[in-house]
Amino acid sequence: MEQGEQDKIFPKFNFSAGEVLLINKPYKWTSFDVVGKLRNSLKPLKIKVGHAGTLDPLATGLLIICTGKLTKQIDTFQAEEKEYTGTIVLGATTPSYDLETEVIPGPDVSHLAEETLKAHCQNFIGQISQFPPAHSAIKVDGERLYLKARRGEEVALKARQVNITEFELTRIELPEVDFRVVCSKGTYIRSLANDFGETLGVGAYLKKLRRTRSGNFKVDNAFEIMELVNHIRTIKTEENFS
Repeated sequence: MEQGEQDKIFPKFNFSAGEVLLINKPYKWTSFDVVGKLRNSLKPLKIKVGHAGTLDPLATGLLIICTGKLTKQIDTFQAEEKEYTGTIVLGATTPSYDLETEVIPGPDVSHLAEETLKAHCQNFIGQISQFPPAHSAIKVDGERLYLKARRGEEVALKARQVNITEFELTRIELPEVDFRVVCSKGTYIRSLANDFGETLGVGAYLKKLRRTRSGNFKVDNAFEIMELVNHIRTIKTEENFS
């Protein structure tokens, strides 16, 4: 165990009664990977473990994990407002709207002025209609969309209504722009990036994404996954492991 993990003060957990665990999801881990790692570390306790709100594998940041009786509150946590930060690349697109698939170069973006880009954000504030990416985890006919997309199947996607309360650019160094967005449950930031570039006439894809907040929970208060797993393994032999 590293020194930082030894120095960290952990609360006394009661996993069976129920815990809300804040995890800083690592890059390229799926949300299920995090749940599986924690569930395995909690053996032989036979308790439920689930997450409140999926994060794409290429995203990082706050993942809320519930254990025991608190898994009944997952839907409540999942419905709360979310905050994200990230990077959008203008002047190129990808089929998945992020770096999961090949980048397709587009038009030059040097003509885009800072004031134009910032003003354009206002077009996406409020209740908007949004199509999910074809490479998403939504199920159609019992199968995840990304599986159909990988086989080259075309699926008629349905738009959904989402609410964006804040969308601002925090850095502009073309072709990249950094952003912060506050939005409702169900908002696809990949779709927001794609639509932002499409309406500018240059295309765009999401290069980086981090969930910083969900409701009142913040990533600043989250555990690193292996930091928590190592702690759980340590207390397994103690009487207060519950």
